[in-house]
Amino acid sequence: QVQLAESGGGLVQAGGSLRLSCAASGRTFSTYDMGWFRQAPGKEREFVAVFRRTSTTVYAESVKGRFTISRDNAKNTVYLQMNSLKPEDTAVYYCAASYGLGTARKADYDYWGQGTQVTVSS
Repeated sequence: QVQLAESGGGLVQAGGSLRLSCAASGRTFSTYDMGWFRQAPGKEREFVAVFRRTSTTVYAESVKGRFTISRDNAKNTVYLQMNSLKPEDTAVYYCAASYGLGTARKADYDYWGQGTQVTVSS
């Protein structure tokens, strides 16, 4: 069982930056693929990025070049550095852990956090 807790959300102006953190419980953090998703009001939850246990990273096209995912296995934490934020980045951001291959599919992930709100004002 893995428990995930996101933090770092808030209100920021367009063009600004935020760094989200996701702390995981358990001793096997390094064996999971760790992803970030987001859900805007009235929309489906969508993939943002994944940092695989192989150190491979994958990004959604909409955030490529602006967001950076990283992880610190010693701290059981995955991060999402978000730069050049846009109003359309406004959403609740969720981290997720996958036993298997973490892709853009929500169904690939076994554990989810409760989410942290990010609001970007224009």
